[in-house]
Amino acid sequence: MDFSLTEEQLQVRDMVREFAQREVAPYIQEWEAKGEFHPEVLEKMGEAGILGIPVPEEYGGLGLDYVSLALACEELEYVDTFLRVIMSVHVGLNSLPLWQWATEEQKQRWLVPQAKGEKIGTFGLTEPNAGSDAGSIESTVTRDGDDYILNGAKMWISLANVADNFLVFASTDRSLKHRGLTAFMIERGMDGFTTADIKGKLGVRAGSTGELAFNNVRIPAENRIGEEGEGFKIAMSCIDQGRFTVAAGAVGLTRAALDASVKYANERETFGVPIGHHQLVKQMIAKMVAGEAASRLLVMQAAELKNRGIRNTKETSLAKWYACDVALQSADDAIQVH
Repeated sequence: MDFSLTEEQLQVRDMVREFAQREVAPYIQEWEAKGEFHPEVLEKMGEAGILGIPVPEEYGGLGLDYVSLALACEELEYVDTFLRVIMSVHVGLNSLPLWQWATEEQKQRWLVPQAKGEKIGTFGLTEPNAGSDAGSIESTVTRDGDDYILNGAKMWISLANVADNFLVFASTDRSLKHRGLTAFMIERGMDGFTTADIKGKLGVRAGSTGELAFNNVRIPAENRIGEEGEGFKIAMSCIDQGRFTVAAGAVGLTRAALDASVKYANERETFGVPIGHHQLVKQMIAKMVAGEAASRLLVMQAAELKNRGIRNTKETSLAKWYACDVALQSADDAIQVH
């Protein structure tokens, strides 16, 4: 296998790296300490084309491949996780599913402005009492002529208080469990639809996380994505895309932990030598190196399958699971080194 990057992929990586280092890196510690989300970052990401990296050019995107998307997510999370989260929900959980499932009219209405960064999209599946168990979703929709009436709530929704378009899942018949789910695009400003921020988080404090509430929200039938009862299938395809961006971002987090640890291990001295000379520190850094390499290979395997249009649920799930575990361990080891 050829693991070398194309000139185009290298350009994407360098562009996103330069953007994150210029626009966010100098300020992220202050934003994180204060728990501040800065929405102007979204506008700048849109202007740079980052929000449309994998979307075809005919729909306003850059038309690049999944390797390019992975590299972008890695560079963004290298600076801070909140940047990769934007890619996960706007691109992975909303725009790419629209490309796969929406009608041509729906793509023109929602996908094109999202790919250009003119509108921001997010994803609403998780609820106070349902997350991975999508069949237990309590939000309901009932048909009313040419419309649907939506009631319920969503929790832990990234970009909840700033997004324009929300890909939301609700049940037409709760007795059918997951087979009763249907997908809808909800737009900010619809009567009965409200959002709120969640404050005091332990992590990703510079990111926007919140909740959605639906009180007799009237949804035109043309806002339904797919057919009634296809919601679970659509949601799982969304999660395949979202997990891929999380896995790729985790590689960046591991790389950030590694770079910071190596730098400090060469600066700090104990017993007359840099701490990087001590076996325990060497071992922790070696684990980061191995974990980064293995994580990236799993991500690239999933990217290659995605590029070829081959189902990759297992490969993407493995990449996310492993890369996130490695990132967590690397961050913990980096704290020990420091």
